[in-house]
Amino acid sequence: VQLVESGGGLVQAGGSLRVSCAATGRIFSISVMGWYRQAPGKQRELVASITSGSKINYADSAKGRFTISGDNVKNTVYLEMNSLKPEDTAVYYCNAAITGSSGFGIYWGQGTQVTVSS
Repeated sequence: VQLVESGGGLVQAGGSLRVSCAATGRIFSISVMGWYRQAPGKQRELVASITSGSKINYADSAKGRFTISGDNVKNTVYLEMNSLKPEDTAVYYCNAAITGSSGFGIYWGQGTQVTVSS
């Protein structure tokens, strides 16, 4: 099982970006997928998550600006980020709890850089 991220990049403050994460491999079920971020010198923090039953959780910093969604057929999760601020600058990591052919595991993507300029 692998998590393959795409999207991210450089955007001006107030702009929008979308990051995507596709889970690949022999997957039987996905319990939850989400996005974390880590800014330089800071701990990794949860941004948003979505369960297989579509229960969604947002960090306070993401509420009202970010939208997480999932495609169960494609095993993909999306994070639409609007009204971006310089403090949103971080490496964004996809995370998923997956049951595959090798059993249950927690997986991380390689990370994608999001930079918001002021």
